[in-house]
Amino acid sequence: MLLLGIDLGTSSVKVSVVDAVTQQCVASASYPDTEAAITVPQPGWAEQDPDLWWEYAGKAILRCHASGTYKTTDIGAIGIAYQMHGLVLTDKEQRVLRPSIIWCDSRAVTLGDEAFNALGTSYCQTHLLNSPGNFTASKLAWVKKNEPAVYAAADKMMLPGDFLAMRLTGECTSTVSGLSEGMYWDFATGTLSQELLKYWGLNESLIAPVTPLFSEHGRLLPQVAEALQLRAGIPVTYKAGDQPNNALALNVLAPGELAATAGTSGVVYAVSGELAGDSLSRINSFAHVNHTTADPRIGLLLCINATGIFQKWIKEIAGQECSYPQLNELAADAPSGSDGLLAIPFGNGAERMLQNRITGAHFHHIDLNKHGRPHMARAVQEGIAYAFRYGVDIMKENAVPAQVVRASRANLFLSSLFAQAFADLNQVSVEFFDGDGSFGAALGAGIGAGVYASAAEAAMLRKPTGRIDPRHQPALEEGYINWKQWLQLHLSQSEKK
Repeated sequence: MLLLGIDLGTSSVKVSVVDAVTQQCVASASYPDTEAAITVPQPGWAEQDPDLWWEYAGKAILRCHASGTYKTTDIGAIGIAYQMHGLVLTDKEQRVLRPSIIWCDSRAVTLGDEAFNALGTSYCQTHLLNSPGNFTASKLAWVKKNEPAVYAAADKMMLPGDFLAMRLTGECTSTVSGLSEGMYWDFATGTLSQELLKYWGLNESLIAPVTPLFSEHGRLLPQVAEALQLRAGIPVTYKAGDQPNNALALNVLAPGELAATAGTSGVVYAVSGELAGDSLSRINSFAHVNHTTADPRIGLLLCINATGIFQKWIKEIAGQECSYPQLNELAADAPSGSDGLLAIPFGNGAERMLQNRITGAHFHHIDLNKHGRPHMARAVQEGIAYAFRYGVDIMKENAVPAQVVRASRANLFLSSLFAQAFADLNQVSVEFFDGDGSFGAALGAGIGAGVYASAAEAAMLRKPTGRIDPRHQPALEEGYINWKQWLQLHLSQSEKK
């Protein structure tokens, strides 16, 4: 039996076909070849077209088939991973009503803060495990307030993965994990977050029926199957946000285990058995893929929004002919600590880990006689590593130990310079695993289809393919101290969104 995993990312849609027995990836493909566009109607806003996601998913699937390495009739289940927190609104005919307000959009922060103040810190920490902040429910409240005609026409509110599953099957479902990432779930009552819905006057009927994460969410429609050259009736058996899904792929399922990614966003993701959130709301707390009421598993997520876009920016500055591998080589030409050059990597909207403040991105200590392109490239990677250190320290404040971190050899972790800086700054070993988001989605599909009895069983075959141990790097540690001082200055001058 083969499993099809779809990863709906911000930059592209990637798919993988995985052998359920060996857990080997037999083929993978992505679309588009260049990074998908993000529309910015106003500063701090960010939108994408859900219908383009659907187009990209179809083209990626057909590209995967073109490899000729498997029989499409052997695919027995489909899993979906997706960029978290995006708001998709559809009408009764399942037509998209407006562009999706995606994860890095800051327009609803003020509404979230107002709800937090009205409902109270105690309620939000106990019931939501977060402040409503800039999450999906706040985005929906923004639409209700500012686009009443769109809100009135809406039949269903969905996350990006829910939308993709709907396009595949015609069915609308939600999950506890997905609802919790949108602030629609009340952990204290085990039901929808009625107080938050009531505060904003949001219609409960907009939320699709709650379905177990590892279960059937509908079956592939005949007309869709024909277009995608797949067998009709294949079940969609898994949907999860990209970070919980990544943690599943990395066998991060139990308290004390940490996963890290450094792609479009930089993320540290830990698992806790406690229903508790960060008192300063710097960490996001959501239901993990294996969460149950009887045995809580909460994913603690700390995000750095500008990780990918900062790398893209410096790559373009280095020259249009410069690839990411070449950028890594360029950065390696500068010494550790970048000869004192510092980069503050926060230039992509409000940062939750900075309590929703916008500091912007900055360079400090530029010496025109000393610093060149290699220093700029290295300072960006080290600046992102400093931001990860800042985040891991916040995790430690919340009694989350960093004993070992698991990551995929992907995106910035393909840079040995960045990976070593991450290990050195946090004084923690990093274990590497093969696979990515689409692989994790395929694994999840196998769990939902009953191929594996549990998430733990599915992860048993997963073994590290490499490891980096920390070294003592005085230049990096000194750089972090200086970097943190500059960050504190920017925070004191920043605007809270």
